[in-house]
Amino acid sequence: MNRIDQLFRNKPQRILNIYCTAGFPALNDTVSVVEALQQSGADMVELGMPFSDPLADGPVIQDSSTRAIANGMRISVLFDQLKGFRDRVSLPVILMGYMNPVLQFGVENFCKKCAEVGIDGLILPDLPMDEYEHEYKPLFEQYGLHLIFLVTPETSEARIRKIDSLSKGFVYAVSSSSTTGKDKVMADQQVYFARLKAMELKNPVLIGFGIRDRGTFETACTNSNGAIIGSAFVKAIENSTNLQHDIQSFVKGII
Repeated sequence: MNRIDQLFRNKPQRILNIYCTAGFPALNDTVSVVEALQQSGADMVELGMPFSDPLADGPVIQDSSTRAIANGMRISVLFDQLKGFRDRVSLPVILMGYMNPVLQFGVENFCKKCAEVGIDGLILPDLPMDEYEHEYKPLFEQYGLHLIFLVTPETSEARIRKIDSLSKGFVYAVSSSSTTGKDKVMADQQVYFARLKAMELKNPVLIGFGIRDRGTFETACTNSNGAIIGSAFVKAIENSTNLQHDIQSFVKGII
C-alpha cells in the first residue's frame, strides 16, 4: 500500500503536511529538513522541486526556489540526494513541481527515479487533468505514484467530482484562488470547506494556502482531514542556523 494511503488509514484526521523547497536553505539540507520534520511530528512532507517560473507560488516560495536553483539544485541532484533516504524516513513524501522540468528530464525516467528512491506522490499544478487521464495516468500508476490535483473555491461540483475520481491519496483544496503565502481569514472560507465536506469525496481532503499557525490549522481541520503549510515554514527556516531546533519549534507550534 502507498504510504499516503497508509497514513490516512491510520490517522484519518488532523494531518499536518509541510512543504519545503529542495536544496533550501542550503543545497544539502534537503534530507536533513525532511528527517527533522519527521522527528518533530509532521505527518507528510511535500518536497518542492525548484523552478524559475512557479505559477502557483507566492513570493516566499518563489524566493526559496530562486535560492535553491542558485545553490545548484536540479531534479537530477535531488534524486541523488534522495538515494537511501528511506532508510531513515518512513513518512509519505510527495514531490511538488511543474511539468517543464519533468518533461526535460523525461516523464517515464522521472517516474522511474521517483519509484527507485521511494517517492509516494506528485503534485503538478500545470498538468491538465485531461492530459493526465489520457496520456500519463497508466505511467504514474505503473510506478506506484499518486497524483494529487488541486481544487479552488471556483471549481464546479462536476469538475471536483472528476478530479476526485482521478486523484489518488488526497485532494488538495486551495483555500483561495491566489498564490501561496497570502494571509487569508480562514473563517471566510468555511462555506467552501463545508461544501467540499458535504460532497463526501472518496479521497481525503487537505487544505492549503494561508495556513500558517495553530489557529489556521485548527480551522482548516474542522472541515477537512488536515492542512498543508508552506510559506510560513519556508520563512521560518530561511535564515536558520539550527535547523533541527527551528523545525521542531515550528511544528510544535502547530500541533
